[in-house]
Amino acid sequence: MAYTILIINPGSTSTKIGVYEDEKQIFEETLRHPTEEIAKYTSIIDQKDFRKEVILNVLKEKNFDIKTLDVVVGRGGLLKPIPGGTYAVTDDLLEDLRIGKQGQHASNLGGILAKEIGDSVGVPSYIVDPVVVDELEPVARYSGMPELPRRSIFHALNQKAVAKRYAKEIGKSYDELSLIVIHMGGGVSVGAHKNGKVIDVNNILDGEGAFSPERAGTVPVGDLIKLCYSGKYTEKEIYKKICGNGGFNGYMGTNDMRDLMKMKAEGNQDAANLIDAFHYQIAKDAGAMAAVLDGKVDQIICTGGIAYNAETIDALKAKLGFIADFTVYPGEDELLALAQGALRVMNGEEEAKIY
Repeated sequence: MAYTILIINPGSTSTKIGVYEDEKQIFEETLRHPTEEIAKYTSIIDQKDFRKEVILNVLKEKNFDIKTLDVVVGRGGLLKPIPGGTYAVTDDLLEDLRIGKQGQHASNLGGILAKEIGDSVGVPSYIVDPVVVDELEPVARYSGMPELPRRSIFHALNQKAVAKRYAKEIGKSYDELSLIVIHMGGGVSVGAHKNGKVIDVNNILDGEGAFSPERAGTVPVGDLIKLCYSGKYTEKEIYKKICGNGGFNGYMGTNDMRDLMKMKAEGNQDAANLIDAFHYQIAKDAGAMAAVLDGKVDQIICTGGIAYNAETIDALKAKLGFIADFTVYPGEDELLALAQGALRVMNGEEEAKIY
């Protein structure tokens, strides 16, 4: 039997929705929310009814009867750190989404909206692999400062989805593989996957690792302290330098790899050097993850928007090919990944986890 699934993925200025029958997309829509509309609400949670109404109106316009749904799945938000998997939307989970356990982000609305719409037609609601998935081994949590343990914040949804996709394609279980997964988008995450868990990964948001289109990654900490106390910047401005205006943006004023490639083709040496440094840093992080996996790596998987860039893949293969072979799944299909997470539970392949 095919399951009809509604997927809800809220972003800061839009809500992406999709209706799937199993893994087949029936339709998807990106519902844009004008800045002035969003500005009316003092907090993320206050936007709930407005976004719900927009979703239900679009479904009505498409003559889709929500009573035909079997399950609703939402993007997971900033909950407490949890192991990966598909989670039933329970009261405890709802409460932590409402208060924003680790911060306010539009994705906190995913589970809340899924629950309300699911309950209205009497079907289950789930979230899948939110960014707070934390499966780090105890040894990976040490940073060198007791007050600052390393945290797991990364592209959990896409990293897990492509790792499971690769396992399925080669006829093995994700739980028996050792993989390095490299996600290259607005941020870059490099994860070591062992026996179904991401045992080490960089905190992509404001922590460490390779620089990316918008983020600084690891920076010289002593110099950063001097910058903080130079009197030139507010805390907010320093944070923006690390997350938002770091990486490509900081050096070249663009967050688009295609712009850099065009500049390089036109003879811009600064752009060429920056691209080389980008590849160098990612390869260095992946090499470290090979050590985490004791050198026993079944495959290196590249994903995210920048994985479409052949030069990036060639550069990483040249540096990392001695470790393992490569599989490339370019782009990031979050709606499909969310649908697959719900399906694994509906089909009995996995049990829904309780938060």
